[in-house]
Amino acid sequence: MRFPQASYLWHSTNKSTISPFFIIVLEGVLCGLSPNFGRRQPWRRIDVTRTNQVDSQAQSRHRRAVTLESEGRKPVVRPAEPYPAMNKLVIANLLHRPLRSLISVLAVAIEVVMILSIVAIFMGMLDDQKERTNGIGADLVVSPSNASFMNGVGGAPMSAKLAEFLHGLPHVTVASPVITNFSMAGSVEILYGIDYRSYNALKPFVFLSGGPFQGPYDVIVDDVFARAGQGHHVGETIKILNNHPFRICGIVESGKGGRKLIPIDTMGDLMGADGKASVIYLKSDNPAHDGLIIDEIHGTKGLADYKVQTMADLIALYTPSRFPGFDLALNVVISIAVVVGFLVIFQSMYTAVLERTREIGILKSLGSSNLTIVSVVLRETAFLAVVGVLLGIASTYGVRELLRMKYSTFSFELTAAWIGWGTLIAFGGALGGSLYPAWMAARKDAIDALAYE
Repeated sequence: MRFPQASYLWHSTNKSTISPFFIIVLEGVLCGLSPNFGRRQPWRRIDVTRTNQVDSQAQSRHRRAVTLESEGRKPVVRPAEPYPAMNKLVIANLLHRPLRSLISVLAVAIEVVMILSIVAIFMGMLDDQKERTNGIGADLVVSPSNASFMNGVGGAPMSAKLAEFLHGLPHVTVASPVITNFSMAGSVEILYGIDYRSYNALKPFVFLSGGPFQGPYDVIVDDVFARAGQGHHVGETIKILNNHPFRICGIVESGKGGRKLIPIDTMGDLMGADGKASVIYLKSDNPAHDGLIIDEIHGTKGLADYKVQTMADLIALYTPSRFPGFDLALNVVISIAVVVGFLVIFQSMYTAVLERTREIGILKSLGSSNLTIVSVVLRETAFLAVVGVLLGIASTYGVRELLRMKYSTFSFELTAAWIGWGTLIAFGGALGGSLYPAWMAARKDAIDALAYE
């Protein structure tokens, strides 16, 4: 679609109120629209013959389209606007207000970081606990009927002497009582109080240095904790459970329940739970006999209400929906992030449309459709969203490295699935914020827009 009058219209327009970036790019757009653009002759006589030829060609195309439609065929519609030039216009508009564009990009990036970080923290803690629980080496776990499946939150409600009875049941080779305690002293962690002999029989420790307990106030730590901070070594004294000093007697490979393990008697004494246990781990002579062991326990008087689960069943419970507050916290963070991204993009695009009222009028007077005007605004938003999402993903990896430096025992798990979800959520919020400004730009009248000061 050609506009012989485009050059005359452009040169007769007052450009003092139009952004310089728009002028540069629009000249390129007009070069695509008008074959005579660039000849700067403001009062050049219009070639009436050429204009009539263009009108005749337009009428011919219209008649052909009507004929095709009457025959049930669809006419081929070619785009009227030069889209590559319009893309240049989009970039120029963003560069014309770099600070506003930068703020919009940062808003989208913060939105992505908020979503991915909260998910990575929760999922990292969940999967880390799942992996370490599975590494204990037990086949079954026995706990009171009202006990939570989460380690460390149920106290020590049952007698540790029950382990001796369970060890005597058919097909049970090991019964190990354990106290778990959720501690927030210094850092969030789950401490394990163990009977070393039976706990080691479930699955032997792999010592990297040192050895088993030598006294009541010895502690075994895993290699992840040993690397934390400035590092820890055998013989060093650390504070556990209300600042009680413990000597590191051994460092083992991670994956055996807790990162810090102390004698069960010491744990019970410090917690006021002497002779008690939180759970009892069982090892069978053959996994095929797990069902028989469960039936035997439930058939014993006084144990019918006890919860007996296979380790596979217990680990299957480690899902976000089973943890209280996980879904709520995630939904709250996502909602706040989307609102922030929506408002910043809305404000940015709304202001941009007001500033470019005259430019929009010029584009409309040159034949640009409402869809084209809308696409310019949406493409600007999409560009900001793409840059913001990429910056947000990169920043989230930076957050992960900072957390690893500060808290080396902290697990931060980024998954491709949630990166994809975070990207979609950020895009949706950004595009949603630009819909009204785009609609407002499209409905502007060309004459009113050109008269706008």
